[in-house]
Amino acid sequence: METEMIDGSTRLFAIIGDPISAVRSPGVFNEMFERKNINAVLVPIHVEAAGLGAAWAGIKAMKNLEAVVITMPHKTAMCDLVDALGVNGQVVGAINAARRRSDGTWEGDMFDGIGCVNGLKAHGHEVAGRSVFQMGIGGAGSAVASALAQAGVKRLVIDDINTERRDQVVKKVGAAYPELVIEAGTLADGPFDIVINATPLGMREEDPLPFDPTTLPTSTLVVDVITKPEITPLLSLAQKSGHRTQTGKHMHHGQAIAVARFFGFDLES
Repeated sequence: METEMIDGSTRLFAIIGDPISAVRSPGVFNEMFERKNINAVLVPIHVEAAGLGAAWAGIKAMKNLEAVVITMPHKTAMCDLVDALGVNGQVVGAINAARRRSDGTWEGDMFDGIGCVNGLKAHGHEVAGRSVFQMGIGGAGSAVASALAQAGVKRLVIDDINTERRDQVVKKVGAAYPELVIEAGTLADGPFDIVINATPLGMREEDPLPFDPTTLPTSTLVVDVITKPEITPLLSLAQKSGHRTQTGKHMHHGQAIAVARFFGFDLES
């Protein structure tokens, strides 16, 4: 957005987090605003955890600030500050976007998992009716599991080293989507149409593989939610063994599209 466009009618959006220097949302949204000639701007706001309550009170007082993107470490704490939660936010217990409603109240929801599903669909990989294995059920993983259930997967098997957290997610997602077959298990409980790494394993060169893709049928789609590196060791090995793959970059783009729609914009048109 060109600076001279900013005036008293400019619509404000923000992303809050700590740290904030590496966030990508300002570039994505401001490019869209400029391309569509929308008088709006999204700015990064550095908010430490201890100051979140005060910052949120200030944000709510800014009547021309319409919505916020929420990044670490505020995704969980923000659930208690907004007035209403979407389905994924309720199931996951965290949100990464919030918008002001016409009555002045705020609603939030979680789009990390929706981004993964959107990315899959955008590249021709339907998830409805599929059998899926997911390794990792932390913040991003919980969101992915909820979004997969919402998208209509037939069976979802989850594994995580934190068995208590795994079992809690299985219970919460199963209660929200009673038609879904969801259970704790391992890759040995396959076959699966799609397998997903939702752990941080692969961000560093010395990380072990979350699982061995060479043991899977070549018809299985191998997905990684990690964005950097884009081709993780898991995906590299899967590609060499003849598997179709999907990267975290596709999830990030799908998430941006979903958040933009939540804010009332079509990122792609």
